[in-house]
Amino acid sequence: MSDPTSLAIADLQRALKARELSALEIADAYLAAGERSTLNAYLDVQPELTRLQAREADAALAVSPTSSTSSASSASPLLGIPVAHKDIFVTRGWRSTAGSQMLAHYRSPFDAAVVERIASAGAVCLGKLNCDEFAMGSANENPVYGPVLNPWDRQRIAGGSSGGSAAAVAAGLAPFATGTDTGGSVRQPAAMCGVTGIKPTYGRVSRYGMIAFASSLDQAGVIARSAEDCALLLQVMAGFDPRDSTSLQLPHEDFTVACGRPVTEGATESAPLAGLRIGLPKEFFGEGLAVDVRQAVEQGVAALCALGAVAVGVSLPRTELSIPAYYVIAPAEASSNLSRFDGVRYGHRAKDYANLREMYMRTRAEGFGAEVKRRIIVGAYVLSHGYYDAYYVKAQQLRRLIADDFTAVFSEVDVIAGPVAPTTAWRIGEQTDDPVRNYLADIFTLPASLAGLPAMSVPCGFGAGRLPVGLQLIAPYLQEARLLATASALQRATGWHLERPPAGRDRS
Repeated sequence: MSDPTSLAIADLQRALKARELSALEIADAYLAAGERSTLNAYLDVQPELTRLQAREADAALAVSPTSSTSSASSASPLLGIPVAHKDIFVTRGWRSTAGSQMLAHYRSPFDAAVVERIASAGAVCLGKLNCDEFAMGSANENPVYGPVLNPWDRQRIAGGSSGGSAAAVAAGLAPFATGTDTGGSVRQPAAMCGVTGIKPTYGRVSRYGMIAFASSLDQAGVIARSAEDCALLLQVMAGFDPRDSTSLQLPHEDFTVACGRPVTEGATESAPLAGLRIGLPKEFFGEGLAVDVRQAVEQGVAALCALGAVAVGVSLPRTELSIPAYYVIAPAEASSNLSRFDGVRYGHRAKDYANLREMYMRTRAEGFGAEVKRRIIVGAYVLSHGYYDAYYVKAQQLRRLIADDFTAVFSEVDVIAGPVAPTTAWRIGEQTDDPVRNYLADIFTLPASLAGLPAMSVPCGFGAGRLPVGLQLIAPYLQEARLLATASALQRATGWHLERPPAGRDRS
């Protein structure tokens, strides 16, 4: 049997079912790979806890699914399959730091809803993955524990804030991983690491137990090798949760079945996307888009059209205004959410202080990094008396107009396609002193986040230096099935998602 870390999830499932591999053997292989890795993707591993879960999975696998004594998870397609979690989801047993000194030693007494659902399906947790501090960043250069390295070029960023998740999947350190997407933090690192990532409709997946950044934007997502693998994890994660007031109460949907279902009525075996109307916003292909990224994205669009899709020129006129809208709304919500970290209840507390006020000030000065402080200051400013109406209210009005732009476009097309980011991954430290330039890297991902729409990144080729490029697909509300089916059809016809970083995986 091959090295388990080189096998696709479908192959792992078959090997487990045929008893060719045990869940413990698979877990041990991934733990060993993570231990050898130099990408700084993992923040916390607890091998014995992982092995305990693997043994429990093996025990469940040993019980016949037809037996009346078999557990519900014994029939789960995730049973015995390893997964890793972005360190923004709280977990029992593993530290939950949010990439911050403020929570450096925090251990949660409960699991996040996403972690809970995945564990109930029998998946085996490999550990917690590095991320920008409190999920604030586009490069994964903001965690206190150091940047995540891109497995395609270790001198470059992995993308943020779910860079640890994307790098781990790309390098064969986890078959799939959870992430969060507030303004593009699943899609952008997935694009830069050459893997597939999906952000579902806002409210599709519970935010309970997700350490909050911007509550009206934060959404759990998935990073994996393929659309079908994303569907496998997403269908377990999705579902109503009464503990989350923004959770949507919807009928259960099997996204894995959707991946094999025709996307359109006119679909055929040779033209699975026949008649699918794909909108290409002119604002996504204008000035600022690197030539090599444009070429790769156009290659991806051409592949969709070769499968029967029809490209339609459209306009999202308020695209460039998504940046000022987002960078008013998100910091405002962050300043409110992060006010809880005051040294009183949990998390870091300064050692030396003369009074309560000084304890607050020193605790927050010591516990938060530069980018988090920057966003708290901006957020407090736009919410302050005299500026709330001028900035925050105006940004929310603009957010509504951005959503209206999408509604208008989706009356003409079925899916929107374009780039995920204006460039490929840049060199670590190259933009550290220019936060505005970092913010501009989110221009193509922010509109869908502000509108709460489902969107994903699918590998579509390479730019200069053989750096991965992602094709962004955006669908109407609650149309994750359409997104996944479209991406799956593309991936069955192409091989970009099968490409591996140099030397196959991280082994240096």
